[in-house]
Amino acid sequence: MDNLIIDTNIAVTWILFIALFPLAFIWFKNAYTVFIKKDYSKVALKRGEPPKNPKKWAPFVGILNLCAGIAIVWAIAGVLFFAYPYQQWTGIAGVTIWFKIFGEYIIKTQAHPFFKTKKS
Repeated sequence: MDNLIIDTNIAVTWILFIALFPLAFIWFKNAYTVFIKKDYSKVALKRGEPPKNPKKWAPFVGILNLCAGIAIVWAIAGVLFFAYPYQQWTGIAGVTIWFKIFGEYIIKTQAHPFFKTKKS
C-alpha cells in the first residue's frame, strides 16, 4: 500500500478532470439554447442586463460555447482513451477555460459599449 499516496497534485488533477464534465454540459446547453431554441435571454449579459440587440450577438456567443464544449470533450476523450499525457490534456482544458472567459468578456464589452454614440 505504499503506492497509494494522495497528495494535493492528485486531488487538484481529479477536481479539474471531474469539473470538465459539467463545464462541457453547460456550454453545449448554452449553444443549444442559442442555436436551436433561439432563446437570447442569456446572451452577453452585463450586470444581468441583456444588450439592446441580443440577436446580433447570439451567433458569437453560440459559436464560443460550441467550440469550448468541443475542446473540453476532446480533452476528456484524450484522458479516457489514454491519448494525451497529463500536461497536454490539462493544457487543452486550461486554455479552453481561459479563452471562454476572455471571449465572453470581449463579447459582453462589445455588446455594451462604454460610450453611447449619438446618431445625427
